[in-house]
Parts: sequence; C-alpha cells; structure tokens
Amino acid sequence: MAAPAASDSRATRRIVIENCAIATVDADGTEYASGHLVVAGNLIESVGAGKAPEGLENVVRRIDGTGHLVTPGLVNTHHHFYQWITRGLATDHNLFNWLVALYPTWARIDAPMLAAATQGSLAMMVKGGVTTASDHHYVFPRGSGDLVGAELAAAREIGARITLARGSMDRSVKDGGLPPDFAVETTEGALKATEEAIDTHHDASFGSMVHIAVAPCSPFSISTELLRQGAELARRKGVRMHTHGSETVEEEKFCHELFGMGPTDYFESTGWLGEDVWMAHCVHMNDSDIDAFARTRTGVAHCPSSNARLAAGIARVPDMLAAGVPVGLGVDGTASNESGELHTELRNALLINRLGAHREAALDARKVLRLGTYGGAQVLGRTAEIGSLEAGKLADLVLWKLDGLAHSTIADPVTALVFGAAAPVTLSLVNGEPVVEDGRLTTADEEAIARTARAEAQRLARIAAEG
Repeated sequence: MAAPAASDSRATRRIVIENCAIATVDADGTEYASGHLVVAGNLIESVGAGKAPEGLENVVRRIDGTGHLVTPGLVNTHHHFYQWITRGLATDHNLFNWLVALYPTWARIDAPMLAAATQGSLAMMVKGGVTTASDHHYVFPRGSGDLVGAELAAAREIGARITLARGSMDRSVKDGGLPPDFAVETTEGALKATEEAIDTHHDASFGSMVHIAVAPCSPFSISTELLRQGAELARRKGVRMHTHGSETVEEEKFCHELFGMGPTDYFESTGWLGEDVWMAHCVHMNDSDIDAFARTRTGVAHCPSSNARLAAGIARVPDMLAAGVPVGLGVDGTASNESGELHTELRNALLINRLGAHREAALDARKVLRLGTYGGAQVLGRTAEIGSLEAGKLADLVLWKLDGLAHSTIADPVTALVFGAAAPVTLSLVNGEPVVEDGRLTTADEEAIARTARAEAQRLARIAAEG
C-alpha cells in the first residue's frame, strides 16, 4: 500500500534501508528475513521483502542493513524523568517506605533540575531504541518555576516524541497521605495548572510531538475530588488520563481502609476506567479487576524492573493479554529502575513473567516486542501513527545491530533482540530524522548532559540536606 504524502517540505526526501530482517509488529505479525523499508519525509512509504522498488527519486541516503533487524521504535508508557537525579537511594525499601524516604528530597526540585533530569532520562532511553516516551510528573513545589515548560523544552532538544502526564498530589500527611505537607498542591490549583498545561502544550494533530495527559498521582497522595474532577477535565478537553494503580499490597490495604473497596473499584467509582485511561503497574489485580479493565479497555503500563526493585510483585500480564487488556511497557522512574532504558524491560518482562503461574508459556519474544512497540502505542492512544512498521505511519523506527559478538550466534533476530544483551542501535529515526547514529545521540552532547545532570543532582542533595 502506498503511503500518503509526507506532511512537510521533506516529502520527496527518501531514506532506503535494505538487506535487513524486519519485524513490522503489524496486526498479522508480518516479518521479513531480508527486506526493505523506504522512508519519505516523516512517513513510512513502503516496507516489504527483498530490495526496495527501482526508480525511487531523491534518495538522500541508502543503508545496507545486513546483519541488522528493523523494528518500530520502542514506546515507554510510564516514567518519572525527574528521578534521574535521585538514583541509587533507598535501595532496600518497599514502595511506601521508599516514597517516605524520597519525598522530602523530591519536594525541593526546581526547573533547572527537571530540565537536566529530563535530558538524562531521555538520552538514556533514546540511545536504547525508545522513540516515544511518557513522563508522569507530579511534584510541583511552590516557587519551582515553570516545570512543564522546562521539561518540554529539554525534551525537544533530544528529539523524542513525548506524552507528558501532568501529575498532581493534594493529599499530604495531614490528610492521611504519604507526601509531606509542603510537597502538595491544592485541589483547585492542581486542576487549574493541568488545564493550563493542556491549553498551552497539547497538540492533537497527526504526527504531534507533544501530548498532555491528566494524571493525579496515586490513591494515597490524592483526594477523591481531584480524581473525579480530573476525569471530568480530561474528557472535556479530549485528552488521556493516567495514574498509578494496584501497585502493592499496602496500596490495596490503604484503599480498603480509607474507601471501603479495592483500587479498581475505587477508580471505577470516580470515573477512572475507560479506553482513554492507562495505569502504571497493576500488580495486585484479581480476576474481577482484570475483567473490569478488559470490559472498559483500560490500559496498563507494565514496569517489571521497578516492580522487582521495590518488591511489589509480579503483574498478571499473560492473563491481562488473554482478557484483551491493552498492555505496554514502562521504565518507571530511575529512582526505582536505575538502568533507565526500555530494552531491560523487554527482557525482564519475559523472564519475570515466567516466574509466575504460566511459567514458560507466559510470554515469548514476539509478544514482548509487541508490548514494547504496538502495545505502548495502544496504551498512549497513538496506534494510527506509531507502534508498527506500515505504509502511512510515522517514520519512528530502530535499526538494531545483531551481527556482533553479543548476538551473532542467535539465529532468530527477534529472539536475539529480546533474550540477548542490549543490542547496539545503528540508527534510530523519529519523524524520519536521525536521533541516534552508531550508538550515539545526534541531537545532543551526551557528556555535557551527564555533567549537568550530576551537578544538578549534587545541588538537589545539598538543598535537601539543609532541610
């Protein structure tokens, strides 16, 4: 099928990739042992077996992909970028104790810190094949500056596609929540600021680089009124909704004690189930919870490394998928997943789920690749644009090198990518533009990002120590 014309002045510029294995992750799981992919402007023009069509005009680059696999770009459905500058702390805590230990530090974050953390987080993910990332930012200390603007400006320099889930907290310690009193907003202030972020930054057009979602943080840090009004705001504005749900047994106990019901029933009572909603973690879900998510098409961001780091448990991903629940993968914040890149989540999703009830039948390499690509696009509401390699979709794709020492003896390329070590990225495109070449960012100076992030992490630590 021919693609529509590319959506900008680069319409006739073409990039041709040939002689590579291709996993399209389309509805039929189409793969080519040796195929081609043609990018025209910011769109995929064609993908198929064998060589590219003859006679293509204005080919500005032709790549021999021998020894490589092309996949859709990875989609990260849950992260907390700001945590890049608080890694390696509270390493032996469960979720509640970890939050109590770190909230006082996080509540001192300001715009320069968030900008540096955003660039560190995104740089790490993009180098590892991520082309679209969702960030759940919910810490807005008074006097910290324009955090949303700072984050989006920093992300723009890296070049990844972003869904910024504008988070909020209004239930502090004095109200029975976990965050300290100085770390929360008022209900009215949070809703007003979220609406302003949508009005200022959300772009609903095809190929948009920025989406905004409404994202109160979690049941133990937000009021019921913030949830209800947040849902009303999101649906009035036509944007998606995101929060944490069913992450730990402590959260379930909290919900039963405070609301008289479990997390899923509580979310449904406040308007927080639906095809425009996705939740992070969803570890402690019973059959009724999974049925409710499937019935309402509520999505899940599965974060296996963070779930293990905080001893939260093993999410029932095979059961969710069997029931028809949309599931994507998430890195989660790097204060609970210090590696900060999504390839780890491909491998850990497969391995950790095989420790559960389904054992070796839980997930395979292709199911996991789908979670990390199309599943993520589904959860973020962007399957018409990204998540699979099909003519007419955006040219967000990754060329993985699989003929080196780490992978050359694994015959199946998808197995090599998922089961093997983190594969080198020879080329990553977002919107048809290179963001990684031969394992290096093309859009920013990695060493400068590392230096700035370290300086901001040290500044935050000093401020937090001073109290």
